[in-house]
Amino acid sequence: MNKFEQDPQSKNNDVVDSIKGFTVSFVFFVLIFAIGTTISVINL
Repeated sequence: MNKFEQDPQSKNNDVVDSIKGFTVSFVFFVLIFAIGTTISVINL
């Protein structure tokens, strides 16, 4: 067995990290969309 497999740096569950990454990117794009929509509504 590979020595890196025996002693990983991060013992976290990968699913939790994936959910965190998806949530952060989703919130970022929603924020960009909200800012753009707000600017569009103000400029009417």
